[in-house]
Amino acid sequence: MNLVLTVLLIISSVILIASILLQSGKSAGLSGSIGGGAEQIWGKNKARDYDEKFDKVTKISAIVFIASALLMSWIQ
Repeated sequence: MNLVLTVLLIISSVILIASILLQSGKSAGLSGSIGGGAEQIWGKNKARDYDEKFDKVTKISAIVFIASALLMSWIQ
């Protein structure tokens, strides 16, 4: 059980870091530099869709990260 939670914690933390870095901020961040070309090709609605998807992924991975960290501390 401890091994499964450790793997889940590592995977969720990597996904959480990546999804936070890919979100656009006030200065457009990393997502703006990557998605800049996509915005020109598909329009601004596509960029908003990417931000919404990254937002959902961030929320889900944060919940999984917190739950697995709490379970690991409870087991130990």
